[in-house]
Amino acid sequence: MNLPISLTLLLIFFVPLVVVLLLTKGANMDLWAVGVFLLAAVTDLLDGYLARKRGQITTLGILLDPIADKLLTFAAFVSLVELHLVPAWMVVIIVGREFAVSGLRSIASAEGYVLEPSELGKTKMVFQVVAITVIILEGHRFQALRPLGTALLWAVVLSAVISAVQYFWNFWKRLDERIKHRASQRMLVMDANEKVPEEKDVAAH
Repeated sequence: MNLPISLTLLLIFFVPLVVVLLLTKGANMDLWAVGVFLLAAVTDLLDGYLARKRGQITTLGILLDPIADKLLTFAAFVSLVELHLVPAWMVVIIVGREFAVSGLRSIASAEGYVLEPSELGKTKMVFQVVAITVIILEGHRFQALRPLGTALLWAVVLSAVISAVQYFWNFWKRLDERIKHRASQRMLVMDANEKVPEEKDVAAH
């Protein structure tokens, strides 16, 4: 097992720990939760960076990495809903977007092409980490951060929706191009098949 995969597994281990720290009442538990959450987020960045730098990109790593970072953010957001710090409908949009885009990627892969991550999609992850951190801190300790937390949460929701629209637009555009290409290939085959009998008739005369 290489180092990037070990870091990914460590990130998955952090997920239930973050949930426990968030939902446990006690002195400084919010600070512990923020610390572990940020450590997990840094781990998520490191595993991909090290995999690329060391040339240790594996099928297992490609499978686990997106699952691990989604588990981390989903678990944090659901915990914040339980704590009444985040509206449930916003989390439904964020989580639903991830499932929709993941499904779209699977369909695209079955069609033989890859949907490249958009710049906005990458930015969304940064917004999520910062928003979750601020919202945890503003819960009981730094309530002056509440306007900032609300603004960041809206930024996460808007970037999630807009990036999802971009993915769907790119998917339909690529799919339309493939349909047109296949149609043109069929027309060429049909034309070729029509010319063959005509050539045979000429040869027979």
